[in-house]
Amino acid sequence: MNHFNQKIHFLLFLSIFCLMTLSLNAQNTMKSSDEDAFFIKNIYKTTLTKGQGYDWLKDLATIGGRLSGSPQSFAAIEFTKQMMDTLGMDTVWLQPCIVPHWVRGDKEQVRIVGSKKMGTIELKALALGNSIGTGQKGITAEIVEVNSLDEAEKLGKAGKLRGKIVFYNRPMDNTQINTFAAYGGAVDQRVWGASKVGNYGAVAALVRSMTTRLDDIPHTGVTVYEEGVRKIPTVAISTNDAELLSRLTTEEVVRVFIRTTCKNLSPKLSYNVVGEIKGSEYPDEILLVGGHLDSWDVGDGVHDDGAGCVQSMDVIHVLKQLNYRPKRTLRCVMFMNEENGQAGSKVYTETSNDNKEFHLFAIESDRGGFTPRGFTCDGDKTIFKEKFQKLYAWSPLLEPYGITLAKGGSGADISRLKSQKGLLLGLKPDSQRYFDYHHTAIDLMDTVNKRELQLGAAAMASLIYLVDKYGLGD
Repeated sequence: MNHFNQKIHFLLFLSIFCLMTLSLNAQNTMKSSDEDAFFIKNIYKTTLTKGQGYDWLKDLATIGGRLSGSPQSFAAIEFTKQMMDTLGMDTVWLQPCIVPHWVRGDKEQVRIVGSKKMGTIELKALALGNSIGTGQKGITAEIVEVNSLDEAEKLGKAGKLRGKIVFYNRPMDNTQINTFAAYGGAVDQRVWGASKVGNYGAVAALVRSMTTRLDDIPHTGVTVYEEGVRKIPTVAISTNDAELLSRLTTEEVVRVFIRTTCKNLSPKLSYNVVGEIKGSEYPDEILLVGGHLDSWDVGDGVHDDGAGCVQSMDVIHVLKQLNYRPKRTLRCVMFMNEENGQAGSKVYTETSNDNKEFHLFAIESDRGGFTPRGFTCDGDKTIFKEKFQKLYAWSPLLEPYGITLAKGGSGADISRLKSQKGLLLGLKPDSQRYFDYHHTAIDLMDTVNKRELQLGAAAMASLIYLVDKYGLGD
């Protein structure tokens, strides 16, 4: 055989070998894909038939609102620790953190007084978290309506806020399909409103509640006093009352009486609750699921964020039911104090960084227990594109369950882990009803649909399974 014929035979052999290799790889890929689809189907089946999250959530609801530092928060810590102890984890522990301890005090009194047109009118109101109180006698003053922090500041600089109650009345944008975007576009007035006008002589602040609907339910939430500002009381009123107040200001000078007895007590020692299953092959790569255990003191905090906590525990429960042994370390975290300080998140991240840990992947559920639509994904810009593409390649396995993957934020408690250069995800349920209940006295168990809650846990467990099995590398 001459040299030319040898070369032809060699190229023919090489071509056949490559085709066989490609065929074998394709068969292996198809086999893996079929195995993964079957396992994910079993995750959903097991979650929908044997999931414990709904029952756990009912127990959390009986504890009530779990604001950090409160007796209810400590009851919730003990309850979730005991539940994690039943899941067969390798380790369950309490991670100490110092948290603020704000108390609401007596029921708020807010009313329009001396109206020529309407007389005295009681308003539905809740003091905002971290607010100071008015004192026992309360405050009576004329209101000045504004629609932005900038408008308030301009009026303050012009000397028009001295001795007044500033009424922030910018509504959430009801045309936004993404209600979290609408919330983000309005919540600055609740967080910073009092701080913005305290040094201009305002005596208090009223804030329109953060919801897209018109109702009689006031919404609480945190207010923040910037360093160096004069602190003034701040209170949220219902959207119906905000509409009424706004109309009345076009017809006459409006005076409002406010009495609150809320105050900050000394900070308290509290805890994150952490459970872990050590990975069998890559124990130094951590996969985290979590939510925040604290909630506001009104309502039972089932959507914000009892749902996220029980879904995270159910991820571990369901994988255990399927006898799944993780290659990587699975960690379930109940963060404390997300609502008014994020002390738990700060301590968790600082401790993790000090221990030189690496969170390859983290999912936070903190958007309610409604039907899951997908996940939003975030990460350090140096790794995000590559890791997101790897995750996105699994989209066909999630499509049968209505789950999509998109770029976006993750969650307040896990976002600090970005510097570890893993991928961070936030569960994204349908958001249209979330702000009907958010931070209110009606965030109660009867607003939760069991199946919707379970579907969220199954979606989280499915991604944890895929990342644990394959990682996020090449």
